[in-house]
Amino acid sequence: MRLSRMGAVVSAAVLATSLAACGSSEKTVDKEAGAVDNKGALIGVTMPTRSSERWISDGENLQKQLEALGYKVDLQYAEDKIPTQTQQLDNQITKKAKLLIIASIDGTAITTQLENAKANKIPVIAYDRLIRNSPNVDYYATFDNFKVGVQQATSLLTGLKVLKADGSAGDAKGPFNIELFAGSPDDNNATFFFNGAMSVLKPKIDDGTLVVKSKQTDFKTVAILRWQAKTAQDRMENLLTSTYRGGAKVDGVLSPYDGLSIGILSALKSNGYGTAAQPWPVVTGQDAEQASVKSIKRNEQYSTIYKDTRELAKTTVAMADAVLKGQQPKTNNTTDYDNGVKVVPSMLLESVIVDKENYKKELVDTGYYTEAQLS
Repeated sequence: MRLSRMGAVVSAAVLATSLAACGSSEKTVDKEAGAVDNKGALIGVTMPTRSSERWISDGENLQKQLEALGYKVDLQYAEDKIPTQTQQLDNQITKKAKLLIIASIDGTAITTQLENAKANKIPVIAYDRLIRNSPNVDYYATFDNFKVGVQQATSLLTGLKVLKADGSAGDAKGPFNIELFAGSPDDNNATFFFNGAMSVLKPKIDDGTLVVKSKQTDFKTVAILRWQAKTAQDRMENLLTSTYRGGAKVDGVLSPYDGLSIGILSALKSNGYGTAAQPWPVVTGQDAEQASVKSIKRNEQYSTIYKDTRELAKTTVAMADAVLKGQQPKTNNTTDYDNGVKVVPSMLLESVIVDKENYKKELVDTGYYTEAQLS
């Protein structure tokens, strides 16, 4: 937590005296600025699950970059189990972590742990998922999630040839049958993705270019709890059985995440899609996971949204380092991310639409993947 100038000077003076007395090297004092440098401090990092390769990458990037700065890291994965994540946070607080970086499973389910962190003067950085309904969240590092939804919808329209690659009007006029999927309702990002996408798609639905044949357009109806591929696959199967009889075909599917896209494609394949007689619909995604990039190369999934998690980790580590040095972290949005109790100062990063035409430039040439990993 940031101290007042007088408080910081007093604290620094007291700490300097105690260090001289005990000879400790755990913390040093910047005499000029009066800031405490928590060298070797423990940072607790909690990720939702190992079932998604992106969260594995996030955790590893955070740990590597934090350790490079001399911090100790307790990295935990909760396997999408809320009680496990709350226990992990309790343990990190007990271990006297100096800062917590949390990618929450349910952004409303860790209020008690956040209260304990506050009581122990432990700052909290929400990582990629906004923690809701708590005043005890200090900063938020993420991507521009509304824009991610806009990009997903734009790529869907591009795949349908309603738009050209440059964003201008395409030759196709429709009507095209599409279906909508959204992310987990307990993940704050899911609403940003969906609202961003609908800001682009709704005008095309209203003018008849796009037709949601199932009539399921409400977020709560199309949301997939815990982002589970099997749940998305089952829902797509049900849509095909209930809505697409008698020769009607799906032309496009708004999918907010690659894991869901794989499940959706499985359902489509089992219903005859992916053949010369019945080509794949345009299916979007997010996170540029290896399996989906391979699918894009095979002309199955149409696109994904690439979010460079190396940069997200870099941004979060810079935030953590600044906080632990008593400095003000860099943010670029202090208005949009209201968690229900407070607006959380945020740092938003950029994302990129990736398809078969540019995957090499964006993913391979940047070193995110090797070509061999995508073969």
